[in-house]
Amino acid sequence: MRTRTLLVAAATAVLLLASPATAAAPTAGADGVGDSYYPTYGNGGYDVSHYDIRLKYQPATDRLEGTTTILATATQDLSRFDLDFALDVSEVLVNGRRAAFAGSGEQELVVTPAAPLRKGERATVVVRYAGTPSAVKRYGFTAWLRTPDGGVAAGEPEAAWWWFPSNDHPSDKATFDVSVLVPDGTQAISNGVLVSQRSQLGWTRYSWREDKPQATYLATLALGRFDVTTSTTAGGLPVINAYSRDLGDNEGAARASVERTGELVDWLSGYFGPYPFSSAGGYVPNVPTRFALENQTRVFYSPRQFASGSNTSVVVHELAHQWFGDSVSLQRWSDIWLNEGFARYAQYLWSEHEGEGTAAELADWVWSSHPADDPFWTVRPGDPGADGQFDIAVYDRGAAAVQALRAAVGDESFFAILRGWQSEHRYGNATVAQFRAYAERVSGKPLAELFDTWLFTPARPAAAPSGAPAAASLAAKAEPRSWQKIHQVEHR
Repeated sequence: MRTRTLLVAAATAVLLLASPATAAAPTAGADGVGDSYYPTYGNGGYDVSHYDIRLKYQPATDRLEGTTTILATATQDLSRFDLDFALDVSEVLVNGRRAAFAGSGEQELVVTPAAPLRKGERATVVVRYAGTPSAVKRYGFTAWLRTPDGGVAAGEPEAAWWWFPSNDHPSDKATFDVSVLVPDGTQAISNGVLVSQRSQLGWTRYSWREDKPQATYLATLALGRFDVTTSTTAGGLPVINAYSRDLGDNEGAARASVERTGELVDWLSGYFGPYPFSSAGGYVPNVPTRFALENQTRVFYSPRQFASGSNTSVVVHELAHQWFGDSVSLQRWSDIWLNEGFARYAQYLWSEHEGEGTAAELADWVWSSHPADDPFWTVRPGDPGADGQFDIAVYDRGAAAVQALRAAVGDESFFAILRGWQSEHRYGNATVAQFRAYAERVSGKPLAELFDTWLFTPARPAAAPSGAPAAASLAAKAEPRSWQKIHQVEHR
């Protein structure tokens, strides 16, 4: 027995001594996640589970100081890793020890820990920084919108770089705590729910929490003077809305639209299933932009969305994204149809509800109002390319594709697909290919040809999306009454 014990001990010692020599050396994480549209966005080598963002902001100068703590897990043996960030960094700590850091390219912050991270190891990364976000441009633009009384972070596909370091790609979702110190009289609005508000010595700290996984581009921050309204839906869901106090002529129409958020969340739940988050709402800051953006739980609306009067259609669009885009997020930016096609289709359903044109009429109008030689049909909603990601065809042809699916599988299967998809992929990421496979499974029908025709072929489909005969669809038709209102929705 003793001889065998000695032999085992000796063999173990040899293995232990050999391990460092034979183990693969740690390597650098990739400076992008491999997205074909934006090769440098996001980073490889780790997965983030939580961001704790603590900021101090001075609205008079647009000066932002911050400390962001990132909880992440290494997915490989890491000698160094990148974060996406654009402001000036003063210090980086990894697991409590100072790390070397350097900027690279447009938005890469390269971090070299004092000791390599092993695959599966949990890491705490602390980044201290400061800057003037509105003065920082990357790729020729800034996603930080300066307002008369503060600033706003809102943009797609990028916005995080101007206020917190991150793994900036939708495939790496995380929970968020955002705490902001501002002078008394200035407010801070962010995602989720307000967990505390404390004032001392002329400054007030607002602390927000989003406890469900969130893509980095959906994290938002609005700093300024707002009129904040709070309410609850019939089911008790908190609804938090905010309006800049200097919206002028657009104020009434903005409130008449955004204050219907709770009602519209309940209405959309009838189609998509239970609302996936712990709060809902939106904000309208005094900015000159034209777009709206589906920030998780706290939608951004440009005042110009309401320049022609109230617009519940845009509210429906952005709230539909809370399911299609926020809860179930795209895996790569080429999967944008899963966001925009269904959000636009939600507007079609609302039009039908309001008696201003059925979903089938709107989808057929898309088909009949664009001749076969219109460049509109050269955009492939299922993979439109980075330059075409927000082309009108992604929205309109994308919604027509949803109607074509409905016509092909029937209403019972169609609405079961919408609800089941949300349940199966809640808080995760998905691809167009996965959606097609799911729709085939639920409907029991082969759908490859339909998806190829409507999403991936750069030509007008031979038949209208409703399934009506082409001759009838091409006959003189009146523009649906909701058409113009629907097209007030813009991105970027």
